[in-house]
Amino acid sequence: MLISANDMPMKANYMTAEEAVKLIESGDHVYIQGSTSVPEVLVAALADRGNELRDVTLYSAFAVTKGPAPYCKPEYKESFLVDSFFVSNSVRQWIAEGYGTMTPRFLGEVPALFRDGTCRVDVALINCSMPDENGYVSFGVSADLATAAVECADRVIAQINPHMPFSYGDPVIHISKLSAAVEVDEPLVEVPTAVPTEKEIKIGNFIAEKIPDGATLQIGVGGIPNAVIRALENHKHLGLHTEAMTDGVLPLLEKGIIDNSQKKVMPGKSIASLALGSRRLYDYMDYNKDIIFKDVAWTNNPFIIAQNPKVMSINSCLEIDLTGQVCADSIGTKIFSSVGGQHDFVYGSSQSEGGLSFLAMLSTTNKGQNKIKPVLTQGAGVVTTRFQTNYVVTENGIVDLRGKNLAERAKLMISVAAPEFREELERAAAERFGYSFLRLK
Repeated sequence: MLISANDMPMKANYMTAEEAVKLIESGDHVYIQGSTSVPEVLVAALADRGNELRDVTLYSAFAVTKGPAPYCKPEYKESFLVDSFFVSNSVRQWIAEGYGTMTPRFLGEVPALFRDGTCRVDVALINCSMPDENGYVSFGVSADLATAAVECADRVIAQINPHMPFSYGDPVIHISKLSAAVEVDEPLVEVPTAVPTEKEIKIGNFIAEKIPDGATLQIGVGGIPNAVIRALENHKHLGLHTEAMTDGVLPLLEKGIIDNSQKKVMPGKSIASLALGSRRLYDYMDYNKDIIFKDVAWTNNPFIIAQNPKVMSINSCLEIDLTGQVCADSIGTKIFSSVGGQHDFVYGSSQSEGGLSFLAMLSTTNKGQNKIKPVLTQGAGVVTTRFQTNYVVTENGIVDLRGKNLAERAKLMISVAAPEFREELERAAAERFGYSFLRLK
């Protein structure tokens, strides 16, 4: 017999954070929600139990927190093992020092690890909205891995937080299904909107010129994506199907430039898996039925992405070699972040009718070091292979590697490198590719 929402018990199992984390036992595998919704009150209470617990595995992913994770302390090294699917600011140094680790996986494939038991989830710690009239709460800005973790966990412990927006789609659970609920009044972390530099504006303009009306956008985070967005204000009928929603898209949504009218997958709706931005973004999301948040296994599925026409995948990277190999997750052997959805959207856009992918970066680091390399730095991870790279964009221009041989790619990559490094790259390309490169001069 089907039970309606009105027939479900409305009572929540409220308790203090200290009482709630007593549900966690030694040996448990605990998922901690990410994005800007880390349940920091619960996390602090869990860390305070560090002297009582042993061998608790803590799964984390993309997250922006107020500071270092409180469980990342040498005295807790036997208590908590950090196993991250995306190395974020709160655990980056801890992992770099060798106390924690990371599990390589495309972000869209992590939910399957939970669902098939490869990565066991005993407890999910989440941050939720206030309940609606039917007793449902939303874990708001982070559906990504939280959807699968909540589905698979034996125990779900939630902060009930008036600052969390209620988002529609997958991140919704009835309050009676929570093992423990803790009332908190904790503003979400706000991520300032990155103001594009002059060089980033050049990159944004190069990309925007290639984007047609009616395109479906996947846009990352930072100055370059925001520069692209600013350059799209004269476009029409854009769609949004992305992993991360930021403040950058708000002007396009508010002006109706993003109207999702030409999408094939959930037309009329903006789709994301997580959000990070300002209070303005969170307020815009709250009870907004035109925005749907979905499990990252769905948003990042290349075969779903490809059903939309003219998918424009726009991502950043750390360095690229002369053949088009892209590193976006590490600086040499040091893991800096992870793959996220870059690979999924690069592939999905390649299968979309009229789709294009753009890998964008400044040509040098803040210290003036070259980011277009003869070969990738030793230990650097290849996130997007040379077989998949389409457009590469720097402040010096935009080049299309699709269908180009290795020598042709090298010549194109050198053309968008910083001028002071081009002679060095020319010599490296001539040595590596020989006459096939020299004949192109």
